[in-house]
Amino acid sequence: MKNQPMTRRESLKKICKISGGIVAAGCLPVSVVSKIVNAADTPEKWIIEGHGQSSGYSVRELTRAVFEKAGGMNRFVSKGDVVVLKVNISWAREPALAATTNPEVMEAVIELCQEAGAAKVRIADNTIHDAGRCFSITGAGRVAQTTGADLIHPRSSMMRKMNLHGNRLDVWPVFTPLVEADKVINLPVAKVHGLSKLTLGMKNWIGGVDGRRSALHQDIHQSIVDLAQFFKPHLTLIDATRIMVSNGPSGGSPSDVRVANRLILATDPVGADAKGAGLFDEKPEDISFIRLADKWGLGSMDLKQFKQDLVTI
Repeated sequence: MKNQPMTRRESLKKICKISGGIVAAGCLPVSVVSKIVNAADTPEKWIIEGHGQSSGYSVRELTRAVFEKAGGMNRFVSKGDVVVLKVNISWAREPALAATTNPEVMEAVIELCQEAGAAKVRIADNTIHDAGRCFSITGAGRVAQTTGADLIHPRSSMMRKMNLHGNRLDVWPVFTPLVEADKVINLPVAKVHGLSKLTLGMKNWIGGVDGRRSALHQDIHQSIVDLAQFFKPHLTLIDATRIMVSNGPSGGSPSDVRVANRLILATDPVGADAKGAGLFDEKPEDISFIRLADKWGLGSMDLKQFKQDLVTI
């Protein structure tokens, strides 16, 4: 019988054992670290967009339709996997205000992971507002209760210093559930942002670290790319059912929101953000972190390179 390949989590444990403690990323070549921490195959060149066009369409069914078009969740999640959803629930805002990931999208993705045989699904974000309030107001707490997923309360014991090997960022406290999982699905909400212009998939990784996060907003585009090359997910699903078009990233008023009824799914994180930029009538090359991520080889912002499919319900 052939040996089964080590999971992402097992690989990290082995490194920790060899290094004798704190993740020894600083002792390893960056190419090796990238393979172990990211644990993703070379991104395929496809993007699937879901569009809810019918009156009163189901967000749950749209989410399912997008994954079905991609070949089903079992193409990405294997039986026994521990899957972490990196959502954006950083603000204590109700879902209608589009500051946080739509709980209906979250719930549908969890169900699909469970149906694919995931041993455990976990919801993770290092929130800005009080975590308990965020869990309650964003709907994430209800989703966890309904689906049986683990809702991880961020605390200092879950942060471990790791070398990000970035151009600007080196050793930072990392939210460990995101690197201990077998599979990571990035599940951001699409919004405008005062400093980075947009917040889509790659910027969502700011919620994957701790420490002086205000410092990440200095040279924010480079910080976003440094985090993106470390936290490269297996999948990105951008929630654009409602998008924040003004006063981002926290908003707070219904007038800040536009109903877009869209979802964007891709394995290429740069391609996902490039597609997401179009929701705001922005060109990918005009968003500095997208342009920089393309330059660094984290993916492609050239949408002509992708096979694009549209799913409507």
